[in-house]
Amino acid sequence: MKIAVAGGTGLVGQLVVDTLRARGHLPVVLSRSQGVDLMTGTGLDAALAGVDTVIDVSNVTTMSKSVAVNFFDTAGTNLISAAEREGVRHLVTLSIVGVDRVKNPYYTGKLRQEEIVRKGLVPWTVLRATQFHDFAGQLLSGIPGPVAIVPKGRVQPVAVREVAQALAELSVQAPMGMAPELAGPREESLVDMARRLMAAGGARRRPVMPIRLPGGMNSGGLLPTGPGPRTTVTFDDWLTEHTSPAAHP
Repeated sequence: MKIAVAGGTGLVGQLVVDTLRARGHLPVVLSRSQGVDLMTGTGLDAALAGVDTVIDVSNVTTMSKSVAVNFFDTAGTNLISAAEREGVRHLVTLSIVGVDRVKNPYYTGKLRQEEIVRKGLVPWTVLRATQFHDFAGQLLSGIPGPVAIVPKGRVQPVAVREVAQALAELSVQAPMGMAPELAGPREESLVDMARRLMAAGGARRRPVMPIRLPGGMNSGGLLPTGPGPRTTVTFDDWLTEHTSPAAHP
């Protein structure tokens, strides 16, 4: 099966491409390095010729609402328009659990992406997944200074490779609209994750100051709300894998 991956060179995209290839499919990487630009539409029609399904894991790193909305609006519109022209039969899009409950500038962009998908003519599936195990490290890396200020929220983190596997599985199934939410095996405290990451040598050691943030994160907004698939890799498993001597040769 010929399956295109938008954002196929990114964190999730590379693993999706590897998973598809290992399962005997023909992945087509949609990225600037392959001559495809989601923001301008350059190269999209040619890349989607003969493609059965598109998996969209494209992303922008920003905490600016305007940047996020502009990216997901423009890239999403261009992708769906080209998919419609080329007769793509299924669009699978990765989103985030709690994106409609937690107020966050980036999430506003993701909600716009979901809206574009729902309004498009290509049959679709949206998979909302919980935060990745990398989330605590991403928070810490964005906090300068001698003290790490970490939100008090709880999450149910999931391994990136298990998200990639779930997307690959959905891509060969019939479109289902909103798929059941995907989450990791165990609830975790963000503050505790940050402390354990630092203790394991995965981030710079410093005191942690827990804070309550407005917007829904503190009240469980990032947790799944109903039944759905649960993965197997715990945060402890991930921590061992990514902070062991073998992970840093």
